Amino acid sequence: MSEKILSAQDDGDLRGAACTAASRLLSTTDIWSSAPSPLVAPAPASVPQREPDPIVEARTPIEIVAVAAPVTHDRTPRQWPPRKLSLALQGGGTFAAFTWGVLERLLEEPSIAIDTISGASAGAINALLLASGFAEGGREGARARLNRFWIRLMHEASFRSLMLIGGFSPAGSSVAFGPTLRSGQFDPFDLDPLRQALSRDINFSALRDPRCPKLLIAATRIRDGQQQIFRNDVITADVALASTCPPLVHCAVEIDGEAYWDGGLGGNPPLLRLVQDTTSAEILLVQVTPARDSYVPITLAAIDRRLDQIAANAALNAEIAAMEWAQSQAASALRLSRIAAEDFVDGLAQRSSTDLGRGFIRALHRSGREAAGRWLKQGPDHSAAPAASGQRIVALEPALA
Repeated sequence: MSEKILSAQDDGDLRGAACTAASRLLSTTDIWSSAPSPLVAPAPASVPQREPDPIVEARTPIEIVAVAAPVTHDRTPRQWPPRKLSLALQGGGTFAAFTWGVLERLLEEPSIAIDTISGASAGAINALLLASGFAEGGREGARARLNRFWIRLMHEASFRSLMLIGGFSPAGSSVAFGPTLRSGQFDPFDLDPLRQALSRDINFSALRDPRCPKLLIAATRIRDGQQQIFRNDVITADVALASTCPPLVHCAVEIDGEAYWDGGLGGNPPLLRLVQDTTSAEILLVQVTPARDSYVPITLAAIDRRLDQIAANAALNAEIAAMEWAQSQAASALRLSRIAAEDFVDGLAQRSSTDLGRGFIRALHRSGREAAGRWLKQGPDHSAAPAASGQRIVALEPALA
Protein backbone atom coordinates (compact mmCIF):
# COMPACT_ATOMS: atom_id res chain seq x y z
CA MET A 1 0.00 0.00 0.00
CA SER A 2 1.01 3.57 -0.34
CA GLU A 3 1.76 4.16 3.31
CA LYS A 4 2.76 7.46 4.83
CA ILE A 5 5.79 6.76 6.95
CA LEU A 6 6.99 10.25 7.74
CA SER A 7 4.82 13.33 8.07
CA ALA A 8 6.58 16.66 7.66
CA GLN A 9 5.95 20.38 7.40
CA ASP A 10 4.40 21.42 4.11
CA ASP A 11 6.39 24.62 3.66
CA GLY A 12 8.05 24.22 0.26
CA ASP A 13 10.24 27.31 0.74
CA LEU A 14 12.12 25.62 3.58
CA ARG A 15 12.67 22.39 1.66
CA GLY A 16 16.34 22.85 0.79
CA ALA A 17 17.42 24.18 4.19
CA ALA A 18 15.51 21.53 6.07
CA CYS A 19 16.88 18.66 4.00
CA THR A 20 20.38 20.01 4.57
CA ALA A 21 19.76 20.10 8.30
CA ALA A 22 18.45 16.54 8.30
CA SER A 23 21.45 15.39 6.29
CA ARG A 24 23.86 17.05 8.72
CA LEU A 25 22.01 15.49 11.61
CA LEU A 26 22.25 11.99 10.12
CA SER A 27 25.91 12.52 9.30
CA THR A 28 26.69 13.60 12.87
CA THR A 29 25.15 10.46 14.34
CA ASP A 30 27.76 8.25 12.56
CA ILE A 31 25.11 5.70 11.57
CA TRP A 32 27.53 3.70 9.38
CA SER A 33 30.24 3.45 12.03
CA SER A 34 30.13 1.57 15.31
CA ALA A 35 32.66 3.90 16.89
CA PRO A 36 31.10 6.73 18.98
CA SER A 37 31.86 10.32 18.14
CA PRO A 38 34.66 11.56 20.42
CA LEU A 39 33.86 14.28 22.93
CA VAL A 40 36.18 17.22 23.49
CA ALA A 41 38.01 16.67 26.78
CA PRO A 42 37.74 19.52 29.31
CA ALA A 43 40.88 21.41 30.24
CA PRO A 44 42.77 20.16 33.33
CA ALA A 45 41.72 21.74 36.64
CA SER A 46 45.23 23.07 37.32
CA VAL A 47 45.14 25.39 34.34
CA PRO A 48 44.34 28.92 35.58
CA GLN A 49 42.32 29.88 32.51
CA ARG A 50 38.55 29.53 32.54
CA GLU A 51 37.50 26.01 31.74
CA PRO A 52 35.52 25.62 28.52
CA ASP A 53 31.85 24.97 28.85
CA PRO A 54 31.46 21.23 28.03
CA ILE A 55 28.02 21.76 26.57
CA VAL A 56 29.36 24.20 24.00
CA GLU A 57 32.47 22.17 23.22
CA ALA A 58 30.90 18.73 22.88
CA ARG A 59 29.95 17.44 19.42
CA THR A 60 26.35 16.37 19.85
CA PRO A 61 23.25 16.46 17.65
CA ILE A 62 21.99 19.40 19.73
CA GLU A 63 24.16 21.77 17.67
CA ILE A 64 22.47 20.58 14.48
CA VAL A 65 19.00 20.97 15.92
CA ALA A 66 19.80 24.54 16.90
CA VAL A 67 20.51 25.54 13.32
CA ALA A 68 17.60 23.64 11.77
CA ALA A 69 14.92 25.60 9.97
CA PRO A 70 12.20 26.67 12.41
CA VAL A 71 8.88 24.89 12.44
CA THR A 72 6.20 26.92 10.71
CA HIS A 73 2.44 26.63 10.84
CA ASP A 74 1.85 27.14 7.13
CA ARG A 75 -0.42 24.28 6.06
CA THR A 76 -0.45 25.09 2.35
CA PRO A 77 -0.82 21.75 0.57
CA ARG A 78 2.06 20.57 -1.56
CA GLN A 79 1.57 20.15 -5.25
CA TRP A 80 0.48 16.61 -6.10
CA PRO A 81 1.82 14.69 -7.94
CA PRO A 82 5.20 16.08 -6.86
CA ARG A 83 7.36 17.96 -9.34
CA LYS A 84 10.48 16.11 -8.21
CA LEU A 85 10.74 12.59 -6.78
CA SER A 86 13.51 10.31 -5.54
CA LEU A 87 13.17 6.54 -5.51
CA ALA A 88 14.40 3.75 -3.23
CA LEU A 89 14.11 0.39 -5.01
CA GLN A 90 14.31 -2.82 -2.99
CA GLY A 91 15.81 -5.98 -4.45
CA GLY A 92 14.04 -9.30 -4.35
CA GLY A 93 14.66 -11.47 -7.41
CA THR A 94 11.68 -11.80 -9.73
CA PHE A 95 9.52 -9.89 -7.22
CA ALA A 96 11.22 -6.80 -8.69
CA ALA A 97 8.91 -7.17 -11.69
CA PHE A 98 6.45 -5.31 -9.44
CA THR A 99 8.91 -2.39 -9.45
CA TRP A 100 9.01 -2.58 -13.25
CA GLY A 101 5.28 -1.85 -13.25
CA VAL A 102 5.63 0.99 -10.71
CA LEU A 103 8.39 2.67 -12.72
CA GLU A 104 6.53 2.28 -15.99
CA ARG A 105 3.51 4.07 -14.52
CA LEU A 106 5.60 6.86 -12.99
CA LEU A 107 7.35 7.46 -16.31
CA GLU A 108 3.96 8.18 -17.86
CA GLU A 109 3.68 11.32 -15.69
CA PRO A 110 5.55 14.06 -17.60
CA SER A 111 5.34 16.50 -14.68
CA ILE A 112 7.45 14.31 -12.36
CA ALA A 113 11.24 14.67 -12.56
CA ILE A 114 13.28 11.78 -11.16
CA ASP A 115 16.08 13.17 -9.00
CA THR A 116 17.97 10.32 -7.29
CA ILE A 117 17.51 6.53 -7.30
CA SER A 118 19.00 4.12 -4.78
CA GLY A 119 18.90 0.38 -5.27
CA ALA A 120 20.37 -2.97 -4.31
CA SER A 121 20.36 -6.28 -6.15
CA ALA A 122 17.35 -6.43 -8.51
CA GLY A 123 16.45 -2.91 -7.37
CA ALA A 124 19.84 -1.77 -8.65
CA ILE A 125 19.21 -3.39 -12.04
CA ASN A 126 15.84 -1.61 -12.36
CA ALA A 127 17.52 1.67 -11.39
CA LEU A 128 20.28 1.21 -13.97
CA LEU A 129 17.82 0.30 -16.71
CA LEU A 130 15.69 3.37 -16.03
CA ALA A 131 18.64 5.75 -15.73
CA SER A 132 20.53 4.62 -18.84
CA GLY A 133 17.34 4.51 -20.91
CA PHE A 134 16.35 7.97 -19.72
CA ALA A 135 19.76 9.44 -20.55
CA GLU A 136 19.54 8.10 -24.11
CA GLY A 137 15.86 8.43 -24.96
CA GLY A 138 13.99 10.27 -22.22
CA ARG A 139 10.91 8.73 -20.62
CA GLU A 140 10.10 6.53 -23.60
CA GLY A 141 13.68 5.33 -23.72
CA ALA A 142 13.54 4.35 -20.06
CA ARG A 143 10.22 2.51 -20.49
CA ALA A 144 11.51 0.65 -23.54
CA ARG A 145 14.71 -0.40 -21.75
CA LEU A 146 12.77 -1.80 -18.77
CA ASN A 147 10.28 -3.61 -21.01
CA ARG A 148 12.98 -5.17 -23.18
CA PHE A 149 14.95 -6.47 -20.19
CA TRP A 150 12.01 -8.04 -18.36
CA ILE A 151 10.39 -9.55 -21.46
CA ARG A 152 13.72 -11.10 -22.44
CA LEU A 153 14.16 -12.43 -18.90
CA MET A 154 10.72 -14.08 -19.04
CA HIS A 155 11.47 -15.74 -22.35
CA GLU A 156 14.95 -16.91 -21.39
CA ALA A 157 13.77 -18.18 -17.98
CA SER A 158 17.18 -19.62 -17.13
CA PHE A 159 19.51 -19.89 -14.18
CA ARG A 160 21.54 -17.07 -15.71
CA SER A 161 18.40 -14.91 -15.76
CA LEU A 162 18.10 -15.31 -12.00
CA MET A 163 21.76 -14.43 -11.57
CA LEU A 164 21.15 -11.12 -13.38
CA ILE A 165 18.57 -10.02 -10.80
CA GLY A 166 20.02 -11.56 -7.65
CA GLY A 167 17.33 -14.23 -7.57
CA PHE A 168 19.06 -16.22 -4.86
CA SER A 169 18.99 -14.50 -1.48
CA PRO A 170 22.20 -14.47 0.60
CA ALA A 171 20.33 -16.06 3.52
CA GLY A 172 19.28 -19.09 1.48
CA SER A 173 21.08 -22.30 2.38
CA SER A 174 19.44 -24.53 -0.19
CA VAL A 175 21.81 -23.52 -3.01
CA ALA A 176 25.34 -23.83 -1.66
CA PHE A 177 28.25 -25.13 -3.72
CA GLY A 178 30.91 -25.74 -1.12
CA PRO A 179 34.20 -24.01 -0.27
CA THR A 180 35.46 -23.70 -3.86
CA LEU A 181 33.65 -20.43 -4.59
CA ARG A 182 36.58 -18.10 -3.97
CA SER A 183 37.08 -14.97 -5.98
CA GLY A 184 39.72 -15.27 -8.66
CA GLN A 185 40.09 -19.05 -8.22
CA PHE A 186 36.94 -20.71 -9.48
CA ASP A 187 33.97 -19.38 -11.37
CA PRO A 188 31.60 -22.24 -12.29
CA PHE A 189 29.04 -19.94 -13.90
CA ASP A 190 31.34 -17.88 -16.11
CA LEU A 191 30.49 -14.29 -15.30
CA ASP A 192 31.54 -12.99 -18.72
CA PRO A 193 28.16 -13.90 -20.29
CA LEU A 194 26.47 -12.12 -17.39
CA ARG A 195 28.51 -8.99 -18.05
CA GLN A 196 27.63 -9.22 -21.70
CA ALA A 197 23.94 -9.60 -20.91
CA LEU A 198 24.00 -6.53 -18.66
CA SER A 199 25.94 -4.50 -21.22
CA ARG A 200 23.40 -5.51 -23.86
CA ASP A 201 20.59 -3.79 -21.93
CA ILE A 202 22.47 -1.07 -19.98
CA ASN A 203 24.67 1.57 -21.56
CA PHE A 204 26.99 2.26 -18.65
CA SER A 205 28.67 5.20 -20.39
CA ALA A 206 25.27 6.93 -20.60
CA LEU A 207 25.14 7.01 -16.79
CA ARG A 208 27.66 9.91 -16.88
CA ASP A 209 25.29 12.00 -18.99
CA PRO A 210 24.04 15.14 -17.17
CA ARG A 211 20.46 14.20 -18.05
CA CYS A 212 20.78 10.92 -16.17
CA PRO A 213 19.19 10.67 -12.69
CA LYS A 214 21.66 10.38 -9.83
CA LEU A 215 22.30 6.78 -8.80
CA LEU A 216 23.27 5.15 -5.51
CA ILE A 217 24.01 1.47 -6.18
CA ALA A 218 24.79 -0.64 -3.11
CA ALA A 219 27.17 -3.58 -2.70
CA THR A 220 28.49 -5.20 0.49
CA ARG A 221 32.24 -5.02 1.11
CA ILE A 222 33.34 -8.44 2.33
CA ARG A 223 36.43 -7.24 4.20
CA ASP A 224 34.49 -5.33 6.86
CA GLY A 225 30.84 -5.98 6.02
CA GLN A 226 30.19 -2.31 5.28
CA GLN A 227 27.85 -0.99 2.64
CA GLN A 228 29.62 0.52 -0.37
CA ILE A 229 27.73 3.06 -2.47
CA PHE A 230 28.66 3.46 -6.13
CA ARG A 231 27.60 6.64 -7.94
CA ASN A 232 27.17 7.40 -11.64
CA ASP A 233 30.79 8.19 -12.46
CA VAL A 234 32.12 4.80 -11.29
CA ILE A 235 29.27 2.43 -12.12
CA THR A 236 30.25 -0.41 -14.48
CA ALA A 237 28.98 -3.89 -15.29
CA ASP A 238 31.13 -5.16 -12.42
CA VAL A 239 29.28 -2.86 -10.01
CA ALA A 240 25.95 -4.21 -11.24
CA LEU A 241 27.19 -7.78 -10.81
CA ALA A 242 28.50 -7.01 -7.32
CA SER A 243 25.16 -5.57 -6.25
CA THR A 244 23.39 -8.77 -7.37
CA CYS A 245 26.05 -11.27 -6.20
CA PRO A 246 24.58 -13.91 -3.83
CA PRO A 247 27.44 -15.34 -1.73
CA LEU A 248 26.23 -18.95 -1.82
CA VAL A 249 25.85 -19.11 -5.58
CA HIS A 250 28.90 -17.55 -7.23
CA CYS A 251 32.22 -16.05 -6.29
CA ALA A 252 32.66 -12.52 -5.05
CA VAL A 253 33.08 -9.69 -7.55
CA GLU A 254 36.32 -7.73 -7.27
CA ILE A 255 36.41 -3.99 -7.95
CA ASP A 256 39.68 -2.08 -7.49
CA GLY A 257 41.10 -4.84 -5.31
CA GLU A 258 38.03 -5.11 -3.03
CA ALA A 259 35.69 -8.09 -3.01
CA TYR A 260 31.92 -7.53 -2.88
CA TRP A 261 28.71 -9.46 -2.32
CA ASP A 262 25.01 -8.66 -2.77
CA GLY A 263 24.12 -5.08 -1.82
CA GLY A 264 20.96 -6.21 -0.05
CA LEU A 265 23.01 -7.44 2.91
CA GLY A 266 23.84 -3.93 4.11
CA GLY A 267 20.81 -1.96 2.94
CA ASN A 268 17.91 -3.11 0.82
CA PRO A 269 17.62 -0.45 -0.49
CA PRO A 270 19.93 2.29 0.88
CA LEU A 271 17.73 4.95 2.47
CA LEU A 272 19.90 7.16 4.67
CA ARG A 273 22.43 7.81 1.92
CA LEU A 274 19.51 8.69 -0.34
CA VAL A 275 18.30 11.23 2.23
CA GLN A 276 21.73 12.85 2.21
CA ASP A 277 22.01 13.03 -1.58
CA THR A 278 18.50 13.89 -2.74
CA THR A 279 17.38 17.41 -3.53
CA SER A 280 13.73 16.32 -3.54
CA ALA A 281 11.36 16.60 -0.60
CA GLU A 282 9.53 13.43 -1.71
CA ILE A 283 10.98 9.91 -1.52
CA LEU A 284 9.06 6.84 -2.68
CA LEU A 285 10.16 3.45 -1.35
CA VAL A 286 9.14 0.45 -3.48
CA GLN A 287 9.23 -2.60 -1.20
CA VAL A 288 8.91 -5.94 -3.00
CA THR A 289 10.00 -8.47 -0.36
CA PRO A 290 7.08 -9.42 1.91
CA ALA A 291 7.33 -8.29 5.51
CA ARG A 292 4.26 -10.16 6.78
CA ASP A 293 3.38 -13.86 6.72
CA SER A 294 0.54 -15.40 8.73
CA TYR A 295 1.90 -18.94 8.35
CA VAL A 296 4.57 -20.55 10.52
CA PRO A 297 6.84 -22.43 8.12
CA ILE A 298 7.68 -26.07 8.86
CA THR A 299 9.37 -27.38 5.71
CA LEU A 300 13.01 -26.60 4.93
CA ALA A 301 12.10 -24.69 1.77
CA ALA A 302 9.45 -22.62 3.56
CA ILE A 303 11.77 -21.85 6.49
CA ASP A 304 14.50 -20.87 4.05
CA ARG A 305 12.15 -18.55 2.19
CA ARG A 306 10.89 -16.84 5.34
CA LEU A 307 14.44 -16.33 6.64
CA ASP A 308 15.30 -14.67 3.33
CA GLN A 309 12.33 -12.32 3.66
CA ILE A 310 13.18 -11.36 7.24
CA ALA A 311 16.84 -10.75 6.41
CA ALA A 312 15.96 -8.66 3.34
CA ASN A 313 13.79 -6.29 5.41
CA ALA A 314 15.92 -6.09 8.57
CA ALA A 315 18.30 -3.40 7.33
CA LEU A 316 15.43 -1.48 5.73
CA ASN A 317 13.48 -1.40 9.00
CA ALA A 318 16.56 -0.14 10.86
CA GLU A 319 17.08 2.70 8.37
CA ILE A 320 13.42 3.72 8.55
CA ALA A 321 13.68 3.84 12.36
CA ALA A 322 16.80 6.01 12.10
CA MET A 323 15.00 8.39 9.74
CA GLU A 324 12.04 8.63 12.11
CA TRP A 325 14.41 9.55 14.95
CA ALA A 326 16.18 12.16 12.81
CA GLN A 327 12.81 13.56 11.75
CA SER A 328 11.84 14.03 15.40
CA GLN A 329 15.03 16.02 16.04
CA ALA A 330 14.81 18.53 13.18
CA ALA A 331 12.21 20.43 11.21
CA SER A 332 12.50 18.76 7.82
CA ALA A 333 10.34 19.03 4.74
CA LEU A 334 11.33 15.49 3.73
CA ARG A 335 8.51 12.95 3.31
CA LEU A 336 8.91 9.20 2.76
CA SER A 337 6.09 7.13 1.26
CA ARG A 338 5.98 3.41 0.61
CA ILE A 339 4.37 1.12 -1.96
CA ALA A 340 4.51 -2.52 -0.86
CA ALA A 341 4.03 -5.36 -3.33
CA GLU A 342 2.49 -7.64 -0.69
CA ASP A 343 -0.49 -5.27 -0.44
CA PHE A 344 -1.35 -5.87 -4.09
CA VAL A 345 -0.43 -9.53 -4.71
CA ASP A 346 -2.23 -12.22 -2.75
CA GLY A 347 -0.02 -14.85 -1.14
CA LEU A 348 3.25 -13.17 -2.11
CA ALA A 349 4.96 -14.33 1.10
CA GLN A 350 4.35 -17.92 0.01
CA ARG A 351 5.98 -17.42 -3.39
CA SER A 352 9.61 -17.81 -4.38
CA SER A 353 11.70 -14.90 -5.64
CA THR A 354 13.23 -17.34 -8.13
CA ASP A 355 9.86 -17.95 -9.85
CA LEU A 356 10.31 -17.17 -13.54
CA GLY A 357 6.77 -18.09 -14.61
CA ARG A 358 5.54 -15.66 -17.24
CA GLY A 359 2.07 -15.42 -15.73
CA PHE A 360 3.50 -14.62 -12.30
CA ILE A 361 5.89 -11.94 -13.57
CA ARG A 362 3.20 -10.31 -15.70
CA ALA A 363 0.85 -10.30 -12.69
CA LEU A 364 3.53 -8.54 -10.65
CA HIS A 365 4.00 -6.00 -13.43
CA ARG A 366 0.27 -5.25 -13.64
CA SER A 367 -0.06 -4.93 -9.88
CA GLY A 368 2.91 -2.53 -9.81
CA ARG A 369 1.23 -0.31 -12.38
CA GLU A 370 -2.00 -0.37 -10.38
CA ALA A 371 -0.22 0.45 -7.13
CA ALA A 372 1.62 3.42 -8.64
CA GLY A 373 -1.59 4.69 -10.21
CA ARG A 374 -3.34 4.66 -6.85
CA TRP A 375 -0.40 6.42 -5.19
CA LEU A 376 -0.42 9.14 -7.84
CA LYS A 377 -4.17 9.59 -7.55
CA GLN A 378 -4.61 9.46 -3.78
CA GLY A 379 -1.28 10.80 -2.53
CA PRO A 380 0.81 9.63 0.44
CA ASP A 381 -1.74 10.76 3.04
CA HIS A 382 -4.35 8.25 1.92
CA SER A 383 -4.46 4.50 1.78
CA ALA A 384 -3.65 3.09 -1.66
CA ALA A 385 -4.39 -0.53 -0.80
CA PRO A 386 -6.92 -2.22 -3.06
CA ALA A 387 -10.46 -2.22 -1.80
CA ALA A 388 -12.02 -5.39 -0.48
CA SER A 389 -13.98 -5.76 -3.71
CA GLY A 390 -11.52 -8.20 -5.24
CA GLN A 391 -9.18 -5.72 -6.90
CA ARG A 392 -6.09 -7.46 -5.53
CA ILE A 393 -4.16 -9.48 -8.09
CA VAL A 394 -4.13 -13.20 -7.35
CA ALA A 395 -1.02 -15.23 -8.14
CA LEU A 396 -1.67 -17.22 -11.30
CA GLU A 397 0.47 -20.24 -10.42
CA PRO A 398 0.45 -22.47 -7.33
CA ALA A 399 2.67 -21.34 -4.46
CA LEU A 400 5.75 -23.35 -3.59
CA ALA A 401 5.97 -25.51 -0.48
